[in-house]
Amino acid sequence: QTVLQGIILLPLRAIFIAFILLLAWLFASIATFRHPGIGSVPLKGWRRRMIKTTLSCLTRTLFFIMGFQVKVKGKIASLLEAPIFVAAPHSSFFDAIISALTGMPSMVSRAENLSTPVFGTILRSLQPVSVSRQDPDSRKNTVTEITKRALSRGQWPQVI
Repeated sequence: QTVLQGIILLPLRAIFIAFILLLAWLFASIATFRHPGIGSVPLKGWRRRMIKTTLSCLTRTLFFIMGFQVKVKGKIASLLEAPIFVAAPHSSFFDAIISALTGMPSMVSRAENLSTPVFGTILRSLQPVSVSRQDPDSRKNTVTEITKRALSRGQWPQVI
């Protein structure tokens, strides 16, 4: 019975996961199409709402299909209450669950991640603070950018 479920469920889950990732890529591409200065100017209006609602919903659906069910206890802090989220140790895909539950905040990411084919477009739509490992001033620039976003009074999304 377990083998039979694996034979049926594994391909179905893989197909649904691929479909959801392509949908997320499509919405991220639409939201960032012709947006001036990705990373230097915050997404506003319909672009930000699209990213916040569709990507959050698609990511939750993706994790549900993978077998994860997450229940939030308590109240999620708003952007004005907490402009910065801290998630540790952020070494796995569980950060994506936190992102989906908190409305797709910005995150700190390696600059190389932005050039990944599908995931790079999705990540770019979240307006990450990119860190370059080759730049010796990158750590200082990252701290400056996070501080600028945290003090923007809601213009930028939360940073995780």
